[in-house]
Amino acid sequence: MTIFLLAVCALIVGYLIYGKIVEKIFCINEKAVTPAVAKRDNVDFMTLPNWRVFLIQFLNIAGLGPVFGAILGALYGPVALLWIVFGSIFAGGVHDYMAGMISVRNGGQSLVPLVEKYLGSRVKSLFLIFMVFFLLLLGSVFAMSPAHMLADMSGTPFIWWIIAVFGYYFLATLLPIDKIIGRFYPLFALLLIGVSLAMIVVLFMGDKAFYPNLTLSNLHPKGLPIFPLMFVTIACGALSGFHATQSPLMARCLENEKYGRSIFYGAMITEGIVALIWATLGIAFYQGSEGLNAVISQSGPGGVVSGVAKGYLGQIGGILAVLSVVLLSITSGDTAFRSARLTIGDYWQKENKSLKKRLLISTIVLSGGIAMSFFDLTTIWLYFGWANQSLASITLWMATFYLYKEHKCYWLTLIPAGFITSVCVTYIMYDKIGFRLPLDWSIITGVIVAVILVVWFIIKHKKR
Repeated sequence: MTIFLLAVCALIVGYLIYGKIVEKIFCINEKAVTPAVAKRDNVDFMTLPNWRVFLIQFLNIAGLGPVFGAILGALYGPVALLWIVFGSIFAGGVHDYMAGMISVRNGGQSLVPLVEKYLGSRVKSLFLIFMVFFLLLLGSVFAMSPAHMLADMSGTPFIWWIIAVFGYYFLATLLPIDKIIGRFYPLFALLLIGVSLAMIVVLFMGDKAFYPNLTLSNLHPKGLPIFPLMFVTIACGALSGFHATQSPLMARCLENEKYGRSIFYGAMITEGIVALIWATLGIAFYQGSEGLNAVISQSGPGGVVSGVAKGYLGQIGGILAVLSVVLLSITSGDTAFRSARLTIGDYWQKENKSLKKRLLISTIVLSGGIAMSFFDLTTIWLYFGWANQSLASITLWMATFYLYKEHKCYWLTLIPAGFITSVCVTYIMYDKIGFRLPLDWSIITGVIVAVILVVWFIIKHKKR
């Protein structure tokens, strides 16, 4: 119990102290006119109440990540808590804040034109393809998951539900942000927070040990290595490239730069707390990695969510848990497709106020997503975790170049950029989806590549 409370306190203190340092280095301008005001179109650009923007940002970046990712990460034992805490403070919070605020400073642009501006035009087209494919993949998978769950629950054909989900996606992608996302997503965010807090309160009132095996040793039942696999498994609860596609959505709704820390950095810290809760629930309810792994092997992390919810909150809790999983899957999918629409629109320099242009791009995006949902994505999905953290690496490098050009302390993003680069290179060298090299050689390769890039950046820019 004490360890859990200390971890939560560390995240809160991290927000109050390190978040303020990040804000000071970025150097906000409270008098600046934000894109929400300067480019208001009542579709994507508009000011929304700050509490609403915060909850939408939290739900957009969270989805199932801090639940499923944290549960899978809990297989490694309490060591997972360290990555959630330190990753959220020094990597994830910085990453999300920079992605959002750099977008604010550049007229609310999405990630592709920002990468082009700060990393060079040579990567623009390639990065656009990567981004759109990444978002369509994510959206398609998070359409299939709830469709299968709803089909199983209701006994009705899967095809009906996939049509219904994509019909909703089309509306959410096309309509102004305040019509569906701005109206209902704060409620869904509160549902996720409420269910998570209710279960941790029940755990506090019980007599089960929070962490039966309190050690930093690797407790994974299959002996999978902590580095790099845990740092890819726990993504949204610590650092996730997907967040960089979502922060620009809320950058277009930010009323004043002074709210950036609470909305972008604060939402990441909140997600870290939710990830802490679910990692702890997984370990405590099943009393260790062995019991947790048995349930995951049989019914996946969704089975863990249902089992823990029913165990702590009864039958009603189980229903709420399933509802949460369905809603979180859908909300992750529709914001992915909306981000894809904005990304393509920015690339083609199409203004989004015109219904005809939004309709065209939305149709293209959703058609691609529907097509992907009927293919076997099992193999492709294996690459998602690596692609997600690779996107986080690119975003942090982009932010590093931004800070350098603004004559600010680029070490803020350079250090986490170097670290996650080493993780991604090691992962693709070691894992079965990559080159399958021995772990030692993979780690050496990852570290060498990261060090070369960091040293190259420092030497090159110090000469300038």
